Amino acid sequence: MDESVIDFYDDLAKDYHHIFVDWHHAVSWQGEILSKFIHSKLASAHGEGISLLDCSCGIGTQAIGLAERGFIVTGTDLSPVSIERAAKEAESLGVEINFGVADFRILAQEVSGVYDVVLTADNAVPHLLTDEDLVAAASSMYEKVKDGGLLLLTIRDYDELLKEKPRATEPRVFDQGKRIVFQVWDWADDARTYQTNHFIVQEMNGQWVTKHNRTRYRALLREELQQILRSVGFVDIEWTMPAESGYYQPIVTAWKNV
Repeated sequence: MDESVIDFYDDLAKDYHHIFVDWHHAVSWQGEILSKFIHSKLASAHGEGISLLDCSCGIGTQAIGLAERGFIVTGTDLSPVSIERAAKEAESLGVEINFGVADFRILAQEVSGVYDVVLTADNAVPHLLTDEDLVAAASSMYEKVKDGGLLLLTIRDYDELLKEKPRATEPRVFDQGKRIVFQVWDWADDARTYQTNHFIVQEMNGQWVTKHNRTRYRALLREELQQILRSVGFVDIEWTMPAESGYYQPIVTAWKNV
């Protein structure tokens, strides 16, 4: 992961809501799904007051929805522009979240305290292209989880995607055909990484405007991720697929022993 990842999210931050048909609805929906899921895992936690670090919070899509449901949320991200927007969105919605800029490979240096739950959603972890960076991030997150606490991450199902190596996502058409969102994927020869070309095409004042951002991901397999999480101390690693959770990506959970 390098400066290009920061540039990708800094440049996308002001338009990130255009990825969704209704971003505020997505915030509420994701908050509801993830809140129920977390409570089902933390059986001893009743009511409000679960501390949660969203260490790749972006503009706050998950962090805000969870804070609205009583979680005590800290949100961090590598992108300063995303954090600035997240803070404004939270303030406008009357939600209290402690935001800050931090690299999730070195959380111990940049974020204080430990948390009941550490969250990283929206396929953020596969921005890390090397085993070295993945181990650093996993170890960093492990340090921020309380003893007996939970790591929760969401990721694309690369075991399935690598069977066909799709070249593009299905276009999503919003605003009565005035906004189209899609991605084109350029796979490396070894299929271990791919470049995402992210397009938002909008009709504005009679003209069509195209916004194009690009970034690279690793096609991180389930067993690869599990081995890395185990290597830093996590236990009881489980995958919950969308058909079971209701969430839009597979959810990976792992625990830190007491």
